[in-house]
Amino acid sequence: MTSDTGTDTSSPRAGAARDRELPLPALLALATAVFVTSLTETLPAGLLPAMSADLAVGEAAAGQAVTVYAVGTALTAIPLSAATAGWRRRRLLLAAMAGFAVANTVTAVSGSYPLTMVARFMAGVAAGLAWALLAGYARRLVPAPLQGRAVAVVMAGVPVALSVGVPAGTFLGGALGWRVTFALMTVVAVVLLGWIALLVPDVPGQEAGRRAPMVRALAVPGVVPVLSVTLVFVLAHTVLYAYIATFLDRIGMGGSADLVLLVFGAASLVSIWVVGAGIDRRLRALTLASVLLVGVAAALLAVFAHSPALVHVAAALWGLGWGGAPTLLQTAVADAGGDQADAAQAMLVTLWNAAMAGGGVVGGILLGLFGATAFPWSVLALLVPVLAVVTGARAHGFPERRAGA
Repeated sequence: MTSDTGTDTSSPRAGAARDRELPLPALLALATAVFVTSLTETLPAGLLPAMSADLAVGEAAAGQAVTVYAVGTALTAIPLSAATAGWRRRRLLLAAMAGFAVANTVTAVSGSYPLTMVARFMAGVAAGLAWALLAGYARRLVPAPLQGRAVAVVMAGVPVALSVGVPAGTFLGGALGWRVTFALMTVVAVVLLGWIALLVPDVPGQEAGRRAPMVRALAVPGVVPVLSVTLVFVLAHTVLYAYIATFLDRIGMGGSADLVLLVFGAASLVSIWVVGAGIDRRLRALTLASVLLVGVAAALLAVFAHSPALVHVAAALWGLGWGGAPTLLQTAVADAGGDQADAAQAMLVTLWNAAMAGGGVVGGILLGLFGATAFPWSVLALLVPVLAVVTGARAHGFPERRAGA
């Protein structure tokens, strides 16, 4: 007997091997989709001077390319997820990646600021569609004991985009022009379309009889704690990350921003590996460790900002704490959501992007009122309720053991 992918399923030995192995070609395609969404979102941050000059606007206006993207994701993730709940997953993912190809092409050729903002908004819409399905898609490609590890492989696209993609894109933008960088993103998206079509198994959408109003997911035990942790944890991270260059400049380390971010990115990759190895057995412990590590990093930045060595140590601890956070939170909300996992995922994506947009606003207010040194203290204050919720959600949300692990 063979499956729809041509794999022999009649042998017990073959079945046992499948239970131990990850379908890496398919999962790496999904990880590349995460990479595309993350890099498309953050790439303008490294290209702002060139973009603003080319589009004849100030850098502050060009910087809204990131905000508009996040708004597009936050506004559309839930309604699009509800509207496409019955679509087959591969078809939906192909549509999202095609959206990225079109949006990045328009961005690359546009000479109009309003048109560029429209393209960025549409890229955010495609991201909302992709983020709401990617973690659930990965979980459905593997047996229950490997679901956390599969999500970890897919979410590795985030730190790779931040630690490798953004610096590489910034370098290419300086050498060849920012439009070439966005054109290359289109090329990646087109190649990915073929990869997904050839190597990612298809799975069905949700049956019509099992669909329920998305708000019903909030009544499932554990979903609200995970969503609240997501909102505040991402807000805390973004307040500092969005203004890290400003913070470093204020403490006399403006020239070391690239090295600090490199340390953060490398530590984030280590974090992804650690979380992937242990999430199926220790989701709660890893989430607590994630919050505590970011808290320790913030404390070091708050108290010992005068020491360059300790600032780099703080960056490493921050990366170790934060790198695996997307995997942990996506897995926790999917576990808690059960039959409403897709709806819960869409809500998480919406809150995640709302927190990112809010982090920029809150950070700007803090900078104006108290100065850059207030950032790490604000992170510590926000992490107190995060730690309290994770600690208290022992039965649902962040349990001692994952069901089926």
